[in-house]
Amino acid sequence: MAKVNGGVSAEFMAKGNCNGHGNGVVSTEFKANGKVSGELHANLHRKEKMGDGVVLEHGNNIFSSFSLLPFETENDSNGDACFSSEIPGWYADAPPLWPGEAHVYKVEKVLFQGKSEYHDLFIFESATAGKIVILDGYLQLSEKDEFVYQEMMTHLALCSIPNPKKVLLIGGGDGGILREASRHSSLEQIDICEIDKMVIDVYKQFFPDIAVGFEDPRVSVYIGDGVEFLKSVPQATYDAIILDAFHVMGPGAQEVADKHFLESVARALRPGGVLSSPAESMWHKNFILEDIIADCRKIFKGSVNYAWTTVPAYSSGVVGFMLCATEGAPVDFKNPINPIDGVPNHGVTKGPPKFYNSEVHTAAFCLPSFVKGRRSKN
Repeated sequence: MAKVNGGVSAEFMAKGNCNGHGNGVVSTEFKANGKVSGELHANLHRKEKMGDGVVLEHGNNIFSSFSLLPFETENDSNGDACFSSEIPGWYADAPPLWPGEAHVYKVEKVLFQGKSEYHDLFIFESATAGKIVILDGYLQLSEKDEFVYQEMMTHLALCSIPNPKKVLLIGGGDGGILREASRHSSLEQIDICEIDKMVIDVYKQFFPDIAVGFEDPRVSVYIGDGVEFLKSVPQATYDAIILDAFHVMGPGAQEVADKHFLESVARALRPGGVLSSPAESMWHKNFILEDIIADCRKIFKGSVNYAWTTVPAYSSGVVGFMLCATEGAPVDFKNPINPIDGVPNHGVTKGPPKFYNSEVHTAAFCLPSFVKGRRSKN
């Protein structure tokens, strides 16, 4: 899943007499000055082999991935906030694109900490949202609401075109979008390019209900860089391309790099083919819809639309999607012509979608007045 909220976790705040516990919760008296004591490192640092070359690491590094926040604070003689002992662990997701805000989760148990050539991966069991995944400091998904993003990213695109045959997923090593694509019986070829095999392996271990998408026999997995993979794809190969490892379209986008990459996406799509990509939340203070649509229309000459939905785990509780079509057969994204409502075939999944249906599909394109009325300053 993409790092759609642009978030980076808050820094670990600790200094003092620290005693570690194997479940990732620290009982300690410490100060919020951003430094970890040598005693913490000595007591907590250890590694465990998890199989397939994956290393689980316990130590100050793992705790630097989340903040331990107190229920109550006291002030010491230096004016620093001192936290009393026996403080439960909390993870604070504090995205830089959303300054002054943080979403805080109580950490019941640390499940995994690993590092590959490409990513740092941290997984913990939360008190209210199930298992949560942090990828390179970004909240990637929570078990409680992951299906919303996965279903909408997939079906907004595939239900908007008739009889899609070939789909490409860039990123998405968790397997959730593959799981949703498997519901479409017309698909003959489901390709995924994921740069990091560790991500795939860890999701298969800890999230079998999400990674079940890899069990579809139509799926072909390519381990490598998505940008390079697209360069090797013959022109007009795919009916749909889903980007799950890409900068969100919006204020945080990297214009030049994104432009060249999106051109390669458009080239790989057949005429009337469609792109589904995450986009910034409409609640972002710098969100200007007409600017995003104008940028996409420079490359995609067919329909271009913004959709949105609610995902509580992400900043503002809202995530956007850009749906773009290449020039060719007209695509009406707002009215699904390839519905999956009531279809008995659920692919490799255990039941029908939990969130998506044709009514939700159409409603996702309805925009609040303040979004329609917000104009570019350019």
